Amino acid sequence: MAEEDLKSKIIKKGNLPRHIAIIMDGNGRWARKRGLPRIAGHRAGVKTVKRIVEAASGLKISILTLFTFSTENWQRPREEVSAIMNLLYQTTKRELSELEKNNVKLITTGNIEELSSTRKEILKKAIQRTKDNTGLVLNLALNYSGRSEILDAIRKISVDICSGVIKPEDLDEGLFSSYLYTKGLPDPDLLIRTSGEMRISNFMLWQTSYTELYVTPVLWPDFTDDDFYQAIWAYQNRQRRFGKI
Repeated sequence: MAEEDLKSKIIKKGNLPRHIAIIMDGNGRWARKRGLPRIAGHRAGVKTVKRIVEAASGLKISILTLFTFSTENWQRPREEVSAIMNLLYQTTKRELSELEKNNVKLITTGNIEELSSTRKEILKKAIQRTKDNTGLVLNLALNYSGRSEILDAIRKISVDICSGVIKPEDLDEGLFSSYLYTKGLPDPDLLIRTSGEMRISNFMLWQTSYTELYVTPVLWPDFTDDDFYQAIWAYQNRQRRFGKI
């Protein structure tokens, strides 16, 4: 099916996911297959990010969350981590004007306070300058861990219960969600994982309870607009029962 034909069918069908999350996997394998250093795969992956942000904007998707850097990723070789962080800084600085021009609102999920001052400041600058944009919300999951997010929420809830801000009997799913990093965001409707790995990898463990999963063997740097449309088309043709008949 031609890319434009599929895009048209998606738009015509209408039940687009409001929030799409992506585990962008396969940069290292992409580089290894080509005899290149791993950072070459990360650079190629940034180009894919730009394409998919544009594709999501073109479909008027409300929120696109990208699993950009996990807390576990700090355990990678120091040279690779440093290169990824430099790439994050350079890309944010370079693309800020494009985000503004395309009406994209940048936010982050995770603990960016642990990043270096220069990387933290460029992110905060981008967040501030795009905060009034009304188009796609681009959510970067940075220094993020699903388990840590849940534990942090429990700690905050415990403090508020002890101080009398809330009562134990007040706690329900909605209140619990308001203590998560993603406060104010709807849960993802569709989670895409590239590279064929069949796991969640500690990503949005609470929020993806009823998210539709789509796994593709395509490595992230090779992930095209058409691959993105195929994932959305698959989502549109599923029945979401949320435990009901």
